[in-house]
Amino acid sequence: MRHGPAEDRAATGRDFDRPLSERGRDRTARVAGELGARGENPKRVITSPLRRTVETAELVIETLKLPIAVELRDELAPGGNAVGLVEELLREGAKRVMLIGHEPDVSTLTERLLAGWDRTFDKAMVVALKLDEESYSAAHGRHSAECRFVIEPKQLDN
Repeated sequence: MRHGPAEDRAATGRDFDRPLSERGRDRTARVAGELGARGENPKRVITSPLRRTVETAELVIETLKLPIAVELRDELAPGGNAVGLVEELLREGAKRVMLIGHEPDVSTLTERLLAGWDRTFDKAMVVALKLDEESYSAAHGRHSAECRFVIEPKQLDN
């Protein structure tokens, strides 16, 4: 998932501290509601430590009433090693994990994992991938995922 729409600036002036906008909170809650309606609740939510992604994660957890806490990982910050995080999760046998990050990193990660992916993520967009360690290793980490579904926030606006 990409974080929801954020304010243009933070009171501190730091990009790291930009919060979700009211529109971003609404859009994120609608996307989370759609996940719940599909019965696609994550068991873990891991996010970049930047404020807008943490707030996105908190809204997903709150909307879905999940009994879990947000997990912060630097690998999902802009320019982080998201591939390394995915590999770690695969080794652990982690299931139903939601990763929340930033553009262009989420698109780049998806392009690496999913054959034919050539799109960018809209804010609050979700792409659900099925991935296992065996297929990932066999494909040397490239194009080894299956796309389960995509939630495009603009389609929920109708």
